Amino acid sequence: MTGLRDLVELVRAPAALTVPGDVLAGAAAAGFPIGRRWLGCAAGSVCLYWAGMALNDYADRDLDRRERPERPIPSGRVTPRLALTVASGLTVAGVAVAGLSGGRPALRVVVPLAATVWLYDLVLKNTVAGPAGMAAARTLNVLMGSGPRAEAVAPALTLGGHVLVVTTLSLGEVRGTRREVPLAALAGTAVVASATLAGTRPWRSASWPATAGLAAVYAATVAGPQSAAVQQPTAGRIRAAVGAGIVGLLPLQAALTARSGAVRAGLALAAAFPAARWLAGKVAAT
Repeated sequence: MTGLRDLVELVRAPAALTVPGDVLAGAAAAGFPIGRRWLGCAAGSVCLYWAGMALNDYADRDLDRRERPERPIPSGRVTPRLALTVASGLTVAGVAVAGLSGGRPALRVVVPLAATVWLYDLVLKNTVAGPAGMAAARTLNVLMGSGPRAEAVAPALTLGGHVLVVTTLSLGEVRGTRREVPLAALAGTAVVASATLAGTRPWRSASWPATAGLAAVYAATVAGPQSAAVQQPTAGRIRAAVGAGIVGLLPLQAALTARSGAVRAGLALAAAFPAARWLAGKVAAT
């Protein structure tokens, strides 16, 4: 019989802590207050993230029987039908909650976001377009928080760039990879950290210290495991680097939020970082 822990593992529940920050960064860039609209869009994003994780395991069920037999479906703890039902239900819930909270502006983003999630898991994931598909989903997630508005394009692309780096690196989670892959990821992390500090010249504002500090936390969190993977690009080190990249979304989102002037909101988001790291050690995020 499927238990709650099995479903938590299926949807990678703890990793959803990295999702509301996308919406927060977008809302901050657009100058929106943190209120009912943001909460609804954030909740919708979490639902879509969980839907994508369940759909991922449904789509990979045959491959996982060979490579990751401990996962919920190949281990027999969750049936493929239940996984697909969970993914479908969470998708409908995510679109509905975001639409009811954010109105037509949110619907203009959440509908293509939901479509991108399903397209990625069922079609793009195992192709050369897979990393770009995942990056597009997280970019849209940021834009959902902004309405969408042009002011959020820069932070959305910055965060999407990070996701592109991490997703490309994740292709080596099972068998390892060539040294050049984590080396390129390390360079990508440097570009993302630099882009976080660029554009609006935050050093001229009171938000500069918080932005710089949070960007430094992001770089340190992500670059360390990537550097270790450069030395030995084994499957274990690649998985560690990918896990750090997922958790590293929090300080990156916090830095982008602070850069837009919402320093308190950015620091509040950063406060969830230790909990996210602890939870990631309890339940696999990838």
